[in-house]
Amino acid sequence: MTMNLLESHTDHTEQTGDRSIRRWDGAVSAFVSAAPRLFAIGLRVLQDVGEAEDVVQETWLRWARADRSVVVSPPAFLALTTTRLAINVVQSARRRHETSAGPWLPETTDRAVSPGTAAERHEAVDTAIRLLLERLTPAERAAYLLRMAFDYPYRQISEILHLSEDHARQLVRRARGHLATERCRPVSTTAHRRLVQTFLAAAQTGDLAELEELLAAGVAR
Repeated sequence: MTMNLLESHTDHTEQTGDRSIRRWDGAVSAFVSAAPRLFAIGLRVLQDVGEAEDVVQETWLRWARADRSVVVSPPAFLALTTTRLAINVVQSARRRHETSAGPWLPETTDRAVSPGTAAERHEAVDTAIRLLLERLTPAERAAYLLRMAFDYPYRQISEILHLSEDHARQLVRRARGHLATERCRPVSTTAHRRLVQTFLAAAQTGDLAELEELLAAGVAR
């Protein structure tokens, strides 16, 4: 599958200078190294091999078109893009039955995009985070975000949230079910704004320490 994704760019790279070729080789290497993890993310979300492969292919196309010079953490960029695409596939199917789900995790923030595009992406994150705040408990929200958006293993989630690994698994399962409901909890404007800002910073830089602390503090309260 990976070779098929890369073949379309071979002719182009042969015609460029050595520096461009080296940059392209680095991009290819980063994707190939991440591909098994990306497929696992897609399969876990979609539960379908074909759909997971399609999502990984689309991730490659996004990566090939991205301004990679401003991407601080390629693995984080690739994982978040795959997660966003996979959940969008799930959400698009649910829209036949629901009208309130809204968009989910948008693409990783890119400092090179236009102000208009950046504003659109920020709005998409804003809507997605509000959905989590409305429908999930703090523990469900923390476990779901760490697992589905950033591919944390359950063991690590349990350590961050100070609960058992089995409990972390149960929280993610419950979160999936609650996201499909119509329930709506009151949302604090301050908490909403802070989680949006922290999530965007984590997606852009690949440094998740502040996001981990914020999510764990919400569970502890």
